[in-house]
Amino acid sequence: MEHAQERASTGGPEGFALELLVHGVGGTTPEKMLDDPRTVRITGDDTAAVFRRAEDAEADTGPGNQRREPVPEAYVWCNLTSGNASRALWLLLLPFMVVNLAHWMRPAARGRTRTVRLYGLLVRLAGLSLTVLLVAAVCEVALDLTAWQCAGTRACADRHSWLGFLSPTVSDGGWWSRPGRRLALAALLPAVLTCLLWYLSHRTWNAYESQAPMSRPAEPDEDTARTALGRPGFWYGRRLVARLRAAHTAAALLTVAAAVGSAAARFDRRPDGPALLDAVGRLLMVALAGGAVMVVWVVCRRGRSENRLDRELDEHLVRRLPLAALGLLALTMLYAGWERPGWESRGRLPGDATFGTIALVQGLIVIVMAVVAHTLHRTHPDPRAAMRGLGGPAVAMLACALGGVMSGGVSQRVADWLDGTGTTITGPPVLLTWQASVIPPLLVVLLVLCGWLGRRTWQLRRTELAAVDSDYPDKPKDRARTRRIANARALAALTDRAPLIVAVTSAATLLLGAGALVGALATGRTPGEAADRTYAFVQGAAETAQALGSWLIGFGFILFVTWGRRAYKDASARRTIGILWDVGTFWPRAAHPFSPPCYAERAVPDLTWRIATWTRATGGRLVISGHSQGSVLAAAAAWQLTPADRRRVALLTYGSPLERLYGRWFPAHFGPAALSALHHDVACWRNLYRPTDPIGGPVRLSGECGPEVDHEPLEDPLAYGRTEQHPLPTPILGHSDYQADPGFAQERTKLLARLRPDVPAQR
Repeated sequence: MEHAQERASTGGPEGFALELLVHGVGGTTPEKMLDDPRTVRITGDDTAAVFRRAEDAEADTGPGNQRREPVPEAYVWCNLTSGNASRALWLLLLPFMVVNLAHWMRPAARGRTRTVRLYGLLVRLAGLSLTVLLVAAVCEVALDLTAWQCAGTRACADRHSWLGFLSPTVSDGGWWSRPGRRLALAALLPAVLTCLLWYLSHRTWNAYESQAPMSRPAEPDEDTARTALGRPGFWYGRRLVARLRAAHTAAALLTVAAAVGSAAARFDRRPDGPALLDAVGRLLMVALAGGAVMVVWVVCRRGRSENRLDRELDEHLVRRLPLAALGLLALTMLYAGWERPGWESRGRLPGDATFGTIALVQGLIVIVMAVVAHTLHRTHPDPRAAMRGLGGPAVAMLACALGGVMSGGVSQRVADWLDGTGTTITGPPVLLTWQASVIPPLLVVLLVLCGWLGRRTWQLRRTELAAVDSDYPDKPKDRARTRRIANARALAALTDRAPLIVAVTSAATLLLGAGALVGALATGRTPGEAADRTYAFVQGAAETAQALGSWLIGFGFILFVTWGRRAYKDASARRTIGILWDVGTFWPRAAHPFSPPCYAERAVPDLTWRIATWTRATGGRLVISGHSQGSVLAAAAAWQLTPADRRRVALLTYGSPLERLYGRWFPAHFGPAALSALHHDVACWRNLYRPTDPIGGPVRLSGECGPEVDHEPLEDPLAYGRTEQHPLPTPILGHSDYQADPGFAQERTKLLARLRPDVPAQR
């Protein structure tokens, strides 16, 4: 009754209309979105909020409002990602974000619940292996290269005076000069890093995963007809992230404990070693193995709960598992620091077996993932799916490769820094050197691929030259203008070649990585040493690849760090990094808790609450107007609405990657079935795009639905030459300023007209 009276006072659905604007990647300001320097915040906080023009602040509460134009309202969410410069340092955890994307790239499948769960399990195991790899790399730097090799060698310790108190050969040694105590002290670095990762994950968990969406019952046919993005618990992964955070933190601490304790236990196993210490060492190794089994069980035991809003937390597990691992680490450090006469640090710690096992496990996981993904794709083939459903395994392979490159880069650079002459310490494990040596061949493959893509783009440009002439038949020809338009169209088409680039890169990485693993295990020596008895050309090529690869991965890691530091001072760099994160962190943290937080777990509930409460309170007409990534958020919010609320809103998308990117790479959630269901659920939907847009594209629904949703490609530029309406040359807009096209306002007006109760809604 109250709603009816309020609708009558505001003019009802015939009188009042609202256009909810959602911006895209990179962020913007409410003043730019609303084209007015005077804006007011309607609801929200400093992180994300809804704004209106000052003159429209009370537009829907004033009596007798019968305005014909819709009131624009801007939802600004850029501070969730690119607005904070400190988040640029998340670049260092890029492999974690990439493996998390692989979880959501599975092919669409119905009735294969166990196979889908197996796919998710494999991705979570791949994420766990990346955590172990990162911590093992830090242990290699701190424990092996610094505390074991450099501090135990007189020449290296003399060169680095800050290691003097650790070296037994400097100043007759001190209390910290014993090998076990050196290792225990150096273990503080990876332990502190693990605690930092736990803190970052816990802080973002409280800020993002704690935003509960609107409570609503699950629809009966959600598991079959609609995407999982419409399930009540999809945007509330609080329980899973807490479990994964506990498991990954425990795994990292156990990795540090194993690195410290294994060296001491190996010394105690000698025939004349002390029996008591040998027994304690064996018990600790058994306890560490039991902890590792527990961590794997926690990761495998439970996935995401999406069919309901799961507010429970496994508090005992979340608290006790990391504390137990921390206790084992403390006991291991005490055990390693015990006095052992005659123990000296020689050679290197046994890191070859550790890194070799991690590489082998990651390769097997990726291969099994490919088999599972292929099985799912064959169940319901999607011809538009990237790499025929193998996008997830390919991206997981790239995540593992990034982890290996970053680990090897840090180890190689630290070894070169500590050992200036190359003769005082043994150096990092052989496998890391082999992995560095395969980087130059991989770059050669990528250069060949880039050359082929350049040739294809040049050919497409020639085709587009003729197309531009046919699109503007009555205009005086300007060859420079025609070339610029053709170039823009040809470069925009490169986006559709992304699956080929990922496929070639992943396949080459898998083959070269397997070759590096076999070479390291078979020879036990670096590529240059293994080729010392072959032809001089082969030996020279191996040594060159080894040295060049070492510098390349070191340069890549330094580039990551410097790019992150630059973002603190340079707004343009901060904006670029923010764009990468806006695209990469849309998905919840389902595979790795240390990946950057998912901003959509705040943005989607914000939009859902705003849309549902406004339409129920006023009864007015609402158009969700989403640009670029904003169109993805708009679609996700529409799926979260109840069926009654969805039928009362219209969807206007422009520059939208819904099908071109998300539909191809995430077919289980944005495939043809999901987008068709969205088209039928909302009152009406219209999609605008340009041939010069490298991101946006058509939705490509089948049958009669396609023309109803997709508008014909908009002209870009708006005018080929000078006209009465455009006396100066018009720019090529590409992905920006869709509102400048006259067709935008026309399509918005048509959508509002179709929302009238006397006009049948689109079905």
